[in-house]
Amino acid sequence: MKICIVGGGLTGLCAALFLGKEHEVDLYEKRSHLGGCVSSYEIGNTHIESFYHHCFAGDSNLFSLLDTLGIRDRLEWLRGSTGYYIDGRIYPLNTPREILSYPYLSLPDKAKLALITLRSRRMDTASLDEITARDFIISELGERIYASFFEPLLASKFGDFRDRVSAAWLVSRIAIRSNRGLSGERLGYLKGGFYTLINALSDHVGKDCVVRLGDAVSRITRDTWGWRVNDQKYDVVISTIPPQALPAGTVTGIDPVPYQGAACMLLGIERDVAGGIYWLNMKDPAPYGAVICHTNFVPRDRYGDHLVYLASYFHGDLPKKTDERMLSDFCQRFGVTRDEVHWQRMAVDPWAGPLYTTGFAKKIVPYRAGGLYFAGMFSGPNYPERSMDGAIAAGREVADLVRRDVAD
Repeated sequence: MKICIVGGGLTGLCAALFLGKEHEVDLYEKRSHLGGCVSSYEIGNTHIESFYHHCFAGDSNLFSLLDTLGIRDRLEWLRGSTGYYIDGRIYPLNTPREILSYPYLSLPDKAKLALITLRSRRMDTASLDEITARDFIISELGERIYASFFEPLLASKFGDFRDRVSAAWLVSRIAIRSNRGLSGERLGYLKGGFYTLINALSDHVGKDCVVRLGDAVSRITRDTWGWRVNDQKYDVVISTIPPQALPAGTVTGIDPVPYQGAACMLLGIERDVAGGIYWLNMKDPAPYGAVICHTNFVPRDRYGDHLVYLASYFHGDLPKKTDERMLSDFCQRFGVTRDEVHWQRMAVDPWAGPLYTTGFAKKIVPYRAGGLYFAGMFSGPNYPERSMDGAIAAGREVADLVRRDVAD
């Protein structure tokens, strides 16, 4: 059986890995490198992700893949600290003392937040799909907690769509981030970065499959004998990119999945500007929603510079000069001179992730539709929260389905 896989991100690579030993597989990737949103820059003698990444204790599909690839020993568990930037000041929110001294919530408010965090692990997220996160939080915790704590987070992630986001997504996010000790959150990372994962996957896939880098799929047509992708014939086509991103006319009968883009600036700077905090959420208006200080999570001595991500999401086209506005605001806000910025990189992905608006469960694309196979961030394992673990699960599940269909 000859199989075409469109997209060389994590899902596409996993589908190729699971099918390549039994079938003839071609993997198409329009960029010059594999990995999608898990790809990395090579800076000096190190690799660092173009978009920030870490993993969680419950990511069983990821851990199984690491075992398969023989790199489980590269997994390490580190402390991820968090904080809020409000009115020009940084407030750490990790230890009981820091949380109790946070001035923007009352003691009863903090007790309610602690309780909802514990309850989130047992909540049925499927029942929350049609409820907005806003209505859920206001109903459960009150208007003040929503306005002072949750609305800025939703605004930085979803912008003008924040009032349409499903409570299922928010509760899932709270539950995932609840693995905390007295000093912070327990998060996983790979020694050498997640480049280690993509590199190992690429090596394994390259042994059994044809990897077509820099080869965009411009045409997919169907015939009585199967499919033609560009000028090649295939029995099966698996798309791991959003259905609406395929060539015009390829897909019918599937409603477009709402997506948003991401712009992520990575800076190499001389010093820490976040007081040791890894993840700093911005409540004050800024051209980015979060400041992720990678070297307050992974030791700086692995890189030389302090590494900082500025994360922003957008809808439609990325506003012009976003990179200039992000860097200028960061330098001014955190008192960083341009001389202290040793280098910068800007990653932009217009298909960074789905918009998890209410009713999203009905928009999930089935693995088999219109004669094609689909798997990606729009698949079931990535709702109510997308992740590397969900991407791996989608790749495995679509491969299993193809294998069963071929056997029948």
